Amino acid sequence: MNLYIFSDESGVFDKVHNDKFVFGWLLFVDKKSKDSEHRKYLAAENVLRAKYPKKDELKASIVTNRDKGKLFRSLNKSIKGAVIINQKSVLNSIYCDKKTKQRYLDYAYKIGLKRHLEFLIIEGKINPNEVENMTFSVDEHTTATNGIYELREALFQEFKHGTYNHQWNKHFPGIFPNLKSLEVRFCASDKVPLVRGADIVANKVYYNSINDSLPNISNKIFLIKQP
Repeated sequence: MNLYIFSDESGVFDKVHNDKFVFGWLLFVDKKSKDSEHRKYLAAENVLRAKYPKKDELKASIVTNRDKGKLFRSLNKSIKGAVIINQKSVLNSIYCDKKTKQRYLDYAYKIGLKRHLEFLIIEGKINPNEVENMTFSVDEHTTATNGIYELREALFQEFKHGTYNHQWNKHFPGIFPNLKSLEVRFCASDKVPLVRGADIVANKVYYNSINDSLPNISNKIFLIKQP
């Protein structure tokens, strides 16, 4: 079994001026469903494209709320998830430098995804012993090559081997014992429609989180809060 995850973020990781930060994703358990949703999302965009003739891509930041709703509904059959970071609860020391912030964001991202995958295992949608390959397509941002490598290693370690908490002297096992490969691709969203779909998901969760209306979407998107 191959898993495909497309993700994007919404908000600014800066607790002085922002309360929330969100990672949103689309998750597919096989290539057939991924390709089908890719085509459907492109079709939904093409219906709207004439309304935004000067835009190269239909990002959540430029389309109207009504059109964001149409794009979101085109993803009805996709598995959607998000992790919401309550920045007021994040230690001030996390914000001391760029590398520390990135490590925390990588941690929140991988734990949010792990909780979603564990839920899908319980639901019977994923057989953990059959998962051999995972591919992550993430909206590109200013990350050095070693940052991409560190994220890939953190995800592979978490999902295959698990992690050890020294403070609590406890091992948290991995969930995919037969995982062979894990690839992280940072890509331009104008080239990857499903990353734009993840942008719509992240934006919807962000909007609902800052307006205290998360219950309105909790039946459509798997939600995890951090810390």
